[in-house]
Amino acid sequence: MTEGLRERKKRQTKQRISDIATGLFVEHGFVTVTVAEIAEAADVSVNTVYNYFPAKEDLFLDRGVEMVDRLSRWVRGRRVGESPAAAVLRELRALVEGVSPTVGLFDGYADFMKVIAESPALRSRLWALQQETLKDLEATLRAEAGPAPGHLPELVAGQLSWAYGTVFAWIGAEMMKRRAPEEVSREALDLLDELEDLLGEQVLNYGIRTAT
Repeated sequence: MTEGLRERKKRQTKQRISDIATGLFVEHGFVTVTVAEIAEAADVSVNTVYNYFPAKEDLFLDRGVEMVDRLSRWVRGRRVGESPAAAVLRELRALVEGVSPTVGLFDGYADFMKVIAESPALRSRLWALQQETLKDLEATLRAEAGPAPGHLPELVAGQLSWAYGTVFAWIGAEMMKRRAPEEVSREALDLLDELEDLLGEQVLNYGIRTAT
């Protein structure tokens, strides 16, 4: 559906508030900056900020909220003959190889990560988002792959979330050293190969999509 004028303006306002907030957090720290200061800098009311972002943490981790179903989207979009694990690895490789900012491969990511490292509230919110992602993936695997014995969907979801999180954490740690994104990308591809070798056949072959 075509985005209407009202929806577009709301989306643009939300993004502008988030961008301004992120800039202030990076410059002054998450704890120091208040929502009132963000509202003033964005030329909106405090209530408007909270209408778009229920919690202060969401101002900084707004894209994290939108990424909760990323793994599930990859699983639902897997190709015929492809398993959920293969789809996740393929999509993740494409982002890493493409030096995508969505996996932290951009100049300035170190400043972004520094804000998180210095804020217990942001680290807690990030952990909660990771748990939401895991639960969402578990539900998707059950819906997509059909009945499975025991706790296999949860175990596969855990393994895929672990692999995904490991790559993200490694990239974050390397970018904190202010390395070149292209260099980190090349090494992250090697890490992905090692991760795939660690995943067992039961995980790699679970839920293969058959022709319909």
